[in-house]
Amino acid sequence: MIRNMLVYSHIKKFIQYTIIMLFGMVIFVSCENDMKDIDRLANIKQEEEVNISKHVTVIYSDSSLVKAQMTSPEMREYTDSVRMGNIEFPKGILIIFYGPDKKETQRIKSDYAIQKPAQGLTEFRKNVVVNMQDGSVIKTEQLFYDEKNAKYYNTVPIVFDFKDSRGSLYATSFESDLNFNAIDGESMTGYIIPTENSAFPSFGN
Repeated sequence: MIRNMLVYSHIKKFIQYTIIMLFGMVIFVSCENDMKDIDRLANIKQEEEVNISKHVTVIYSDSSLVKAQMTSPEMREYTDSVRMGNIEFPKGILIIFYGPDKKETQRIKSDYAIQKPAQGLTEFRKNVVVNMQDGSVIKTEQLFYDEKNAKYYNTVPIVFDFKDSRGSLYATSFESDLNFNAIDGESMTGYIIPTENSAFPSFGN
């Protein structure tokens, strides 16, 4: 009799323990599902705050005269309060500039870019390459276009390769006009091969 009571007591404790474990698992699964729902809702909210466009081509013109053409695999325009108006190009960008004669004067290409209209700034990042009309090339990992002050600048190393291998300059940072005619480089070093007409070959023209 006593043995049966002990067996019954053990069975009762086992059942109670099993019920507690099952209840705990239900609560854990329920919490996990709640967290997934929260993440899903957060993602939906985030998606609602950005307009995504694929394979974008934008033509910039003034009085029917084409000034530039921008292409990108993906463009994201943010509408949330923090990034309101910012336009991001996470998969790269290419901008081709044209002169009054409709000929290409300059092109900028990078693996990433972001435009901040409120600040009047466009930032190019990762493998930034600027090709000039005469064949001169600029290479850097970061480049800012300051629309308000009509200039380019950066704060990281940059290389200027002149046309026809006439020279190559390196700077730790720089500032320039939009045509790269007046370049002010910090700690600039390199070499320049004189031309027949000038001791300094032209850059970008």
